[in-house]
Amino acid sequence: MANMRDTSERRQQIISEMRERGSVQVASLAKKFAVSVQTIRKDLEYLAQRGVAERSYGGAILASEINVATEAPLDAKRSVFFEEKERIGKLAASLVLPGESVVLDSGTTTMHIAEALADDEDITVVTNDFDILAVLTAKSRINVIMLGGALRRKNMAFYGTQTVAALDDLHVDKLFLGVDGFDIDRGITTHYEPEALLNRKMVEAAGQVIAVTDRSKFGRVCLHRILNIDEVDALVTDGPVDDAIRSASAQFGFDIHTA
Repeated sequence: MANMRDTSERRQQIISEMRERGSVQVASLAKKFAVSVQTIRKDLEYLAQRGVAERSYGGAILASEINVATEAPLDAKRSVFFEEKERIGKLAASLVLPGESVVLDSGTTTMHIAEALADDEDITVVTNDFDILAVLTAKSRINVIMLGGALRRKNMAFYGTQTVAALDDLHVDKLFLGVDGFDIDRGITTHYEPEALLNRKMVEAAGQVIAVTDRSKFGRVCLHRILNIDEVDALVTDGPVDDAIRSASAQFGFDIHTA
C-alpha cells in the first residue's frame, strides 16, 4: 500500500510540475524523486495513456500545452502564407554567399529558398527534401548533395538512420531550419519525431543555425522539441515582429531578418 501511495503522490507531483512548467524531463525527474529513469518513464506512459501528457523527446509535455495537434497536408502547407514564405525564401537565399555549403531542411518555406538561390557552382546545398531536390535539379551549376533514407510521402522527405548517418562526415556553413512551432519558452518544435532527430543532427553539422518561418508559427508548441531558442543564430521571418520576439533576440543573441 505504501508503494502505491508513493507512486500516486509522485505522479501527482509530476502533473503539478508539468502544469507549472508545461513540460518535464525524465532525467531531472529521476534525480528529483531519487528513482530510476525506467520508473519515471512508466509514470509518464501512465499519464500519457490517461490523456494528461504527451510523450516527447526525453520527457513529456502537458497535453493542454500542445496547441497544434496534427500536421497539415503538404498541399495545404504549400498554399497557406504563400507570399510570406516566398519573401522569406528570397531573403534567406540572399544570406548564402559564394563558396558556402548549406543545409536546406525539408519544408515549404525552405523550398522557396531553393527557388531563390543563385545558380552558382561555388554553392553546395545538402537536403533531405524531394521537392527541394527537384527545384535544384533545374539549376545546372549549383552543387547538390541528397541525403538518402526512407521516403515519408506525407511531406516528400527522407528520414531514418541512413539519413542521420549521412551527416556524420559533413560540416556545412549554414542550416536553414523550417519549423512547425517557434515558442520562446518551449523552443523550436515539430510534429514528427524522426524529423526532430534529423534536425538535431543537422544542427550539429552546421556552423550557423538560421530558423526560417512565417509569423503564424510563433507561440505554437508541437510534440517533439528540436532545439532551444538560445541555440538559434538567426531568424528569418515576415515582419513586423512583436516585442516578445525582439526581447528574446536581445536576450539570447540571435539576429532577426524580416522580409
